[in-house]
Amino acid sequence: MTDSLPVIRAVDSGTARLLPDVDRPRAWLLTVDDAPQSYVDLDDPAYLEFEYQCRIAHVLDTLAAGARDLVHLGGGALTLPRRMAAVRPGVRQRVVEYDRALSGLVREHLPYGGDASGITVHGADARQWLAEAPAESADAVVGDVFGGSRVPAELTTLGCARDVARLLRPGGVFAANLADGAPFAFLRSQLATFGAVFAHLALVAEPGVLRGRRFGNAVLVASGRPLDTAELARRTAADPFPARVVEGDELRGFTGSARPVAEDEAVGSPVPPGGTFRVGGGV
Repeated sequence: MTDSLPVIRAVDSGTARLLPDVDRPRAWLLTVDDAPQSYVDLDDPAYLEFEYQCRIAHVLDTLAAGARDLVHLGGGALTLPRRMAAVRPGVRQRVVEYDRALSGLVREHLPYGGDASGITVHGADARQWLAEAPAESADAVVGDVFGGSRVPAELTTLGCARDVARLLRPGGVFAANLADGAPFAFLRSQLATFGAVFAHLALVAEPGVLRGRRFGNAVLVASGRPLDTAELARRTAADPFPARVVEGDELRGFTGSARPVAEDEAVGSPVPPGGTFRVGGGV
């Protein structure tokens, strides 16, 4: 993309805007219906603007350090796949993005090298794709699917958690971007749901979010093997917006009496309060 002019286009899920960053010559913010979706610097694909994406990258760099086959549920402008291709050449990445028109806009204006990059984009519904994907074909799965500003209900259920577990190889890692605020009914339900399938969980979030002071992102991490979180905690604490890693008894106390989500009880994540969106933080 050479002209630093905004691009506005109707896509399947609403109105997409590519907005140039005046401080970085070839960097772009993607929004859909005014909700920030992705930030990409074409000159520095390893650069991550959104806090939650930095935390997921830390998960992939520490808890899934040897992963060669990655699956991303939710694509947007492919920020994390670009970053992983840049820092881990040769990694194979499947990206599942429902909005085909949005994927076309990204290919046209924010090129990423196509199949030569190791990135393959599948135009599909994430839950359906999960159910049909080959078992034990991924080392790590990233969940970052938002319809507007909400996680769709069908991706919050016990059945979805089982589909993720089936896709992962033994010892594989799942990391999901979730958004909630006090009293955390949605976040607690997701911890209960994935905790019913995976033996080991952790949660990464800003202390202010965990204390219920504001609505924000939290990264849920799940695996069938013990999570060595010491290095993850060190990295997230050193970020410009430091985060905490919660696990073990503290996480079980946070989850409380929440129950796994059945298919007929599923609801999407809560609508963010007004003024929640900000570049640098995602949702």
